[in-house]
Amino acid sequence: MTGWRLLLTRPAAECAALAATLAEAGVYSCSLPLLETEALAETPEQCAILRDLERYSAVIVVSKPAARLGLALLQRHWAQPPCGPRWFSVGAATAQILDQFLQPHGLQACCPSLGDDSEALLALPELDQALCVAKPRVLLMRGEGGRELIAETLRARGAVVDYLELYRRLCPQYPSGTLPQLVAAQRLNALLVSSAQGLENLLQLAASAWAELARLPLLVPSPRVAELARAAGARQVIDCRGASAAAVLAALRAHPAPASDA
Repeated sequence: MTGWRLLLTRPAAECAALAATLAEAGVYSCSLPLLETEALAETPEQCAILRDLERYSAVIVVSKPAARLGLALLQRHWAQPPCGPRWFSVGAATAQILDQFLQPHGLQACCPSLGDDSEALLALPELDQALCVAKPRVLLMRGEGGRELIAETLRARGAVVDYLELYRRLCPQYPSGTLPQLVAAQRLNALLVSSAQGLENLLQLAASAWAELARLPLLVPSPRVAELARAAGARQVIDCRGASAAAVLAALRAHPAPASDA
């Protein structure tokens, strides 16, 4: 896999962790974070939701920032997780964060074994089982705004869905031309995004350079983001079927690296 030279666009801390894992596998990468998160101020409404956590049949955590911030708030109100709800996450990395708090108390977050997206989560039989109670209620820990698919689907299944919004997404600002200049200077031959928002920010930063950058392989985490990438004009989209380092490495192993211009 040494022929791959990737541009990583995740939040800075996640870029650093992924870059280290890729380097161990012989994959060169360069980071240009195109997504950051900012915690929202704690509100009385948030506190009330967390104090009443036992009334929920399920708690769904959609991202790593939601897991970190949600647990930080939760532990102010609960010395140990309440026994009422079952815990779910969209991805395995998010589940690992949750399990640091849950497992010492005999609990574990459930997540899809294949695919880090809402569709895979909603297909879990464990989620259906959690909702097989009278008047099921679900708490969705997430960022400000975002997709409504989970909430809409669960409401259609008869559940009441509440939100606990914990952060807002921000796009770091870079001078015009930063992206194509970095790709050229580092001789990068592929781009990696980890979400639909990350793809949107990539397109905005690329601007007129996208016509050229669209020729590079674009690695994405899910079929939904793959569809969005193709609609935007990406020529070669590689669906990693997950956002974890293991999923990225598996996708790289399954595809030949582009020929080097060096």
